[in-house]
Amino acid sequence: MSVNIAIDGPAGAGKSTIAKRLAEQLGFIYVDTGAMYRAMAYYFLTEQIDAADEAKIGAACPGADVTIAYENGEQQVLLNGKNVNGVIRAEEVGNMASVVSAYPAVRAKLVELQRQLAAKSDVIMDGRDIGTCVLPDAQVKIYLTASSATRAKRRFDELTAKGTVCDLAAIERDIIDRDYRDMHRETSPLKQAEDAVLVDSSKMDIDEVVDAIYQIYREAV
Repeated sequence: MSVNIAIDGPAGAGKSTIAKRLAEQLGFIYVDTGAMYRAMAYYFLTEQIDAADEAKIGAACPGADVTIAYENGEQQVLLNGKNVNGVIRAEEVGNMASVVSAYPAVRAKLVELQRQLAAKSDVIMDGRDIGTCVLPDAQVKIYLTASSATRAKRRFDELTAKGTVCDLAAIERDIIDRDYRDMHRETSPLKQAEDAVLVDSSKMDIDEVVDAIYQIYREAV
């Protein structure tokens, strides 16, 4: 039987960074749910469907099979068996993904694909609703968070390191707004699953967070 680890939490909590590290340490597959949404968006673009046409988007969903595999340690995002790593990071794809990810038919299709992947492999999946909706039976559930000030400072440092001029207060306001939207949306709102372990990374570095979640995993499994 496969082992599943679900990591949920607000934007900027470090979910993807932690999940990738843990997956490497445990030999699990890290399921990049964002990349899966991008692959679906790319499929709709190749089918020349307008992002605003929800009915056509919904009708096209059954024709897309998206999965994730690893080759030589590199994540391969496969759309109908073809590696689409090289095309899904384009801005056009990102914009399409942002629109279609809100459609219930797209979410339902991807949840189905994500569950199929988790049923046959040991996976770590991160997002907003993994422990509550996507993998409600995951053996390990983590709710990873940090204060809005901490998350804003991390984002500020990340952008500044790339040479981007930004305003720390504005970044924190955006994070607080996004938290509110994520927690109050109709479909799959962000919330801590009843059986999830809360990990607050405000005063922890990456290694400490990875170790804390690893210990939770050891105790649970």
